[in-house]
Amino acid sequence: MKYLLWLLKAAIFFTLFAFALNNQHDATVYFFFGTSWRAPLVLVVLAAFAGGLVTGALGMLPGWWKHRSAAAQLPMNTTPPAGAGTSAASVPPPATDLPAVRQHGL
Repeated sequence: MKYLLWLLKAAIFFTLFAFALNNQHDATVYFFFGTSWRAPLVLVVLAAFAGGLVTGALGMLPGWWKHRSAAAQLPMNTTPPAGAGTSAASVPPPATDLPAVRQHGL
């Protein structure tokens, strides 16, 4: 299975490498007010991909901050009640920094 995953990664890499070699022609991206950018097509695609990654990461930040603040408000150490036995079944799992309830089905 490990070798199959490496083979899949190599196939993806060589496919993207062939894409980059086949798209070395100049492309012009026209912005507003008559400005433009000329670059090889593969750089234009890479810039669009990087811009999408940055936009997606920035879009996730508010939810991430909300979950981190909710996790910070959870009690860090929970102890069993005084009358509970000391068996392994009564020991609660260790506290994590994740919120107790996941929202939006994620």
